[in-house]
Amino acid sequence: MFKRYELHNHTTQSDAGITCRELIDLMVKDRADAFAITDHNTISGHPIIRRLLAESGAPIQCVYGMEYTTYYGHILCLNLSEYVPWDSINRHHPELLFEACKRAGALTGVAHPFSYGDPFARGCRFEMDITDFSHVDFIEVFNNPEPLHEVNEKGLAWWESLTLKGERLAVTAGMDLHGAWDMSMHFATYAEGEPGGDAARELARAIGGRRTWISKGMLLNWTIGEDSVRFERVDVRKPGFIPSEKYLMTLTGADGVRTFDITSGALELPLSDLGEIEIPKLYGGETAIENLICVAPVIRR
Repeated sequence: MFKRYELHNHTTQSDAGITCRELIDLMVKDRADAFAITDHNTISGHPIIRRLLAESGAPIQCVYGMEYTTYYGHILCLNLSEYVPWDSINRHHPELLFEACKRAGALTGVAHPFSYGDPFARGCRFEMDITDFSHVDFIEVFNNPEPLHEVNEKGLAWWESLTLKGERLAVTAGMDLHGAWDMSMHFATYAEGEPGGDAARELARAIGGRRTWISKGMLLNWTIGEDSVRFERVDVRKPGFIPSEKYLMTLTGADGVRTFDITSGALELPLSDLGEIEIPKLYGGETAIENLICVAPVIRR
């Protein structure tokens, strides 16, 4: 099965307007399989969420994390079991903090890399100099409240550029919730899992294997056979998703972008037609960023 993760959320433990209890209630109501608590520079909400989930028996799991909020960018940390001090933060060598978090067993990534910075929101734009991306697990390419073209489209393009250069980075999306917001037709992160499975472990496996999807509600899944690759659309029934009458798939590789009609629901291509690296994406209608529905895991041969 595919599990839906909402991986970027804040509470009144930092600067949001919803409590830990309200965050749980919102996620249960919207039928997420798992959600993260990622308050700014604090894990004070972790024991509160644990207690509330234990007391309520709510049918949802939590991924415990934190958002390191600095003057030079935000670092999203997931599966963080203990507070990791960030006195090692170095604008020109952020790998030091990434590695400290990874030693604690956490997943680390760049949040909203092209968010507006000065003079609007000091520190939101990622301005640290990463020279070794092997220390980075993922990039949050879609931060749903941010402007589509000015921020998120640039984030997606950056991730694609790094991927085509050979970097191995998972892709994630988040609501960056600071209130009880509507999540309809916004991107969430999806990963494969088992009914009743440990969502945090399954997320770690998915991000570690660079096999995550970001989607508004329809996934583009692929499986490789002996001499072909099969693509198919999977409706994950995300609340508020609006189906399209036409679906197009693109494959982005070193030689450019190719477009295929996948309105029928499935498509099979010879493996010989694929390059060494292909980035599959699904669109509802024409292949404009406004119509993007899903970014699928990268195909590597």
